[in-house]
Amino acid sequence: MNSTAPKYRPLKFGVTRVDVREGAAGVRYLKAEQALDERASRLTDRLLHWAQTAPERTLFARRVKNADGSTGDWRRISYGEALDSARRIGQALLDRGLDADRPVAILSENDLEHALLALGCIYAGVPYCPVSPAYSTVSQDYEKLRHVLETLTPGLVFAADGARYGKAIKAAVAPGVEVVLAGGAIEGRATTPFAALLATRATPAVDAAMQATGPGTIVKFLFTSGSTKLPKAVINTHGMWCANQQQMRQSMPVLAEEPPVLVDWLPWNHTFGGNHNFGLTVYNGGTLYIDDGKPVPALIGETLRNLREIAPTVYFNVPTGFEAIANAMKTDDALRRNLLSRVRMFFYAGAALAQPVWDALHESQEREIGERIVMGTGLGMTESSPFAIFITNPHVKAGYLGVPTPGLELKLVPADGKVEVRYKGPNITPGYWRNDAATQECFDDEGFFCTGDAVQWIDAEDVHQGLKFDGRIAEDFKLATGTFVSVGPLRARIIAAGAPYVQDAVITGINLKEVGALIFPTAAVRKLAGLPADAPLKQVLESSPVQSHFQKVLTGLDSGASGSASRVARLHLMHEPPSIDKGEVTDKGSINQRAVLHHREALVNALHDGTLPFTLRPHDSH
Repeated sequence: MNSTAPKYRPLKFGVTRVDVREGAAGVRYLKAEQALDERASRLTDRLLHWAQTAPERTLFARRVKNADGSTGDWRRISYGEALDSARRIGQALLDRGLDADRPVAILSENDLEHALLALGCIYAGVPYCPVSPAYSTVSQDYEKLRHVLETLTPGLVFAADGARYGKAIKAAVAPGVEVVLAGGAIEGRATTPFAALLATRATPAVDAAMQATGPGTIVKFLFTSGSTKLPKAVINTHGMWCANQQQMRQSMPVLAEEPPVLVDWLPWNHTFGGNHNFGLTVYNGGTLYIDDGKPVPALIGETLRNLREIAPTVYFNVPTGFEAIANAMKTDDALRRNLLSRVRMFFYAGAALAQPVWDALHESQEREIGERIVMGTGLGMTESSPFAIFITNPHVKAGYLGVPTPGLELKLVPADGKVEVRYKGPNITPGYWRNDAATQECFDDEGFFCTGDAVQWIDAEDVHQGLKFDGRIAEDFKLATGTFVSVGPLRARIIAAGAPYVQDAVITGINLKEVGALIFPTAAVRKLAGLPADAPLKQVLESSPVQSHFQKVLTGLDSGASGSASRVARLHLMHEPPSIDKGEVTDKGSINQRAVLHHREALVNALHDGTLPFTLRPHDSH
């Protein structure tokens, strides 16, 4: 390493060496040299530990919501209070006879009541399911909400308020199912106030129920996002969750060096927010400040406000969130000073992080503290609890994944010119709830979970550097010429070339002669157009400045293409946002390629037959 190499704030990496063994037909198996240490058998053990050793420490905090919709001071719940509430709520759930066949469904967003209800379920051994709030608040047909509830058959459904969730509850929750609300009412429907659960007196029965739980006990169900099919309920057990938290501690030793402090918006119905971050807080005795902001123009201000006030020790977000923060730090001295004061690691997941965002973050970091913050990343999924693969050193580049976490074995299987990565370990789900066919389909004959993710070596001569992402096997396709199009790397090129104006790109051209791209733009594209702030997005995207800019982007991509599979021959800017009802986008903002292609087949056909207006070609002139 030369003397001009960038300086990073010190961060220890837990796994830096791997064992590789050869299998038949080009298959390779990959494991960390480091073994998985002993761990708790259930997450409750960690809650009990911290409630005993640090009862006054804040576990969860959230700003109080004012009547006008603004937010005020932080309301805090300590570990001691959380345990007391969990026992009371757990008793109330036992009194209702709830179990895996009649679990708890939580329809609303991250809040303190959601957190306490989850802990009550965990304590009493009653499985729960955080359902995507969008299924109740954004959806127009409630199809996915009905599917989730039909799969679960819940005995109790919780929502934050009757006004916001009442319509969905009336439409999808069976009349005989108890509905609990933190506030408000639903006309024509009897409901139970959340306060009634909290007022229940705990008895020795709830402690006995907790003692009866173990590694095999189902703790929650998390639904996959779904693409062209309806979501599946991934079984999560105490053993999976605790194994994964211990794996995280060993791969990311920073979590064990001091109680982590998080400022986090990531939704608990997703594994990143609900397993990874919720779990690491409880497991490591940390504090989670619930961020009511999101990486969208209307809500990012709340996130920035929180980060000016609360200094996290580790910070997790999706690429759009880091992009907004990077842009704000250029001019916001208070944000830069507080956010960077003690953070040891940034971590992104969910999509590709464009190089200009990395550069902007590093520039602000070096200006403020004279060193860079390591940007951690890796690979995981709902079925792996989710943490599976993590980087090995600070010199991370876009697409790097790293090496398997301790106790997880990877199987690298050649498939259609690529290499699929498969998982086996204590953090892997036993399957999908009430869906044996889907469960059997996802495991191979050696018991490895088939992820559908493709990988390559970062350096084939040095396996200890680990792996990099090579797209999704199912997303890749052939042109009419028989040439394979590798979707993941091509998407990453487009996003990088179009930064900061490209949210995501959907690659088209299956069985056709040329590759095309549908571009979902970021809010920043409005600045290019020079139109009034309230101008319709369609008008913005069809304006001459925007079209001219993307013409240059496309021409630049064309000059760097090595053949038909990497040459974007047609590009169109999308003014209609991806639909959550149709599975085109997740709560985190990740675009589902297959779902977009499936539901917008007519638009794709028009793109390729030349009848779609405002289609850009590499050599068009404007």
